[in-house]
Amino acid sequence: MIKISAPIKTHWAEKHHLNFEELMSAGEYKEKHRQDMIKWSEEIRNNNYGYFCEAAVKMFKAHEKPIWIVSDIRRKTDLKWFRENYGSAVKTVRVVADDDVRRQRGWVFTTGIDDAETECNLDEETEWDWKIVNNDNEAETELGMLSILTWVGSISCAQDVS
Repeated sequence: MIKISAPIKTHWAEKHHLNFEELMSAGEYKEKHRQDMIKWSEEIRNNNYGYFCEAAVKMFKAHEKPIWIVSDIRRKTDLKWFRENYGSAVKTVRVVADDDVRRQRGWVFTTGIDDAETECNLDEETEWDWKIVNNDNEAETELGMLSILTWVGSISCAQDVS
C-alpha cells in the first residue's frame, strides 16, 4: 500500500512538531492543518508534479513489491506521473459512491475543500481499468472487485509459470 499523502504529512509533522498518525487519519486534527498542507504541497507540485509520487514510492520501498496499491491519488498529474514512469503496468481503479450514500456515512460537503483540486481533479477522468460502486450494495461491490482479483490471479499464475 502506497500513500501519496504520507510524504506530505511526514514533512508537515516533522516541521511543525505534529502527530503524523493523527494527520494520516480522517479527523479534526488533520482538518485543522489541511489547508496549510495543501498550500505547501501545491507549491512543490508546481515545480515538480511527480515529487510526492516519487517520494511515496521510495518511502514505501515499492520496488521491493510485485503489486502496488496507491490508495490516494487525487490529481491527473499523479496518474500522468505513474503512467509516464511505469507505462502499461499501471492499472487504475475508480471507487465511487453516490452523494446520498456518502451523506449517510457522515460526509458533509464543505466549500473550498470538497470542490478543490485535491478532492475532485479526477472527477472528469474517464479512462479507468475498473470502476467499483461502493453504495452499500455488497453484491455490486463484490462484482467490481471480482474482475480485479481475477486479473491479479492471472498475474500471479503467469509469474509462477516463468
